[in-house]
Amino acid sequence: KTPIALIQGYAEGLVENVNADDESRKFYAEVILDESNKMDKLVKQLLELMKLEYGNREFNDKTFDIIELINEVIRKCNVIIEEQKIDVIFNGNNPINVLADEFYIEQVITNYLTNAIKHVDLKEGKKQIKISIEVNQENKKARIYVFNTGEKIEQEDLERIWGRFYKVDTSRNRENGGSGIGLALVKAIQNNYKNEYGVRNLENGVEFYFDINLSE
Repeated sequence: KTPIALIQGYAEGLVENVNADDESRKFYAEVILDESNKMDKLVKQLLELMKLEYGNREFNDKTFDIIELINEVIRKCNVIIEEQKIDVIFNGNNPINVLADEFYIEQVITNYLTNAIKHVDLKEGKKQIKISIEVNQENKKARIYVFNTGEKIEQEDLERIWGRFYKVDTSRNRENGGSGIGLALVKAIQNNYKNEYGVRNLENGVEFYFDINLSE
């Protein structure tokens, strides 16, 4: 309800001419537009989540290189990574071909990486995100790990974070606050593939992971 409340509040301010100067009106209009875009994105995510949860979404599975996809997601996040002076480590050199719907796997990786960026913090003098992959030829799967230095997740939150709208970070900051849908989407995608996913606390941070099928 937060975006709707903001839209209503700022729209009422414009109607009542609370701030008569052009700069204030422009700011009010920008907030309304920004929050409207967030609502549009949220509704689309919810519709997608419902389709996934009720098995009404068909996957377009094909073979692609997971290393290339991870590098592309990192590249898209590079501006904020550089702004926050985060050291991102990913030593993916040789191609690893997997079989899945690239669009949905990109969402999983993007959600994990943006979540890591949001929660990364200094530990032992460094702000670090590490992405790594383990290939298991025996069960024909690859496991992707996304680790960030920072505070551990409380034990009672380790399961709750996968639910809709649940946020460990209770901040109401408009810029940093997420929709609370990202990890629920990861859960729904992985359940559709019947592949494992999860999170665990490590000594100096938090590590998320998910499995994906290797290509034959």
